[in-house]
Amino acid sequence: MPYYLYQLSYSPEAVKAMISKPTDRKAAAAKLIESIGGKLHHLFFSFGKYDVVCLIEAPDDASMAAGAMAVGASGTVSAAATTKLFTAEEAMSVMAKAGTATGAYKPPMD
Repeated sequence: MPYYLYQLSYSPEAVKAMISKPTDRKAAAAKLIESIGGKLHHLFFSFGKYDVVCLIEAPDDASMAAGAMAVGASGTVSAAATTKLFTAEEAMSVMAKAGTATGAYKPPMD
């Protein structure tokens, strides 16, 4: 299954609610990801632009997009980003394919 990096920032209302009544966000995220046929490998709270960073394994892009949409529809997220990840082995396959494609591409500057 493909891997994804999912990052999100909570809305001010969500942060206020979590401070008022702390809840296990990892358990909530795992339940959602399992509902799309995936697996939550890690969930970290973080400093910076995003409040949470997750490493997720999902069956396909459509499943991951559905999970991200469900989170977005909750109204508790002010920003989010999903990045599809490639293993080193997958990246090598991509590099090999790019090598065969480079001869077929004519740059606009030639």
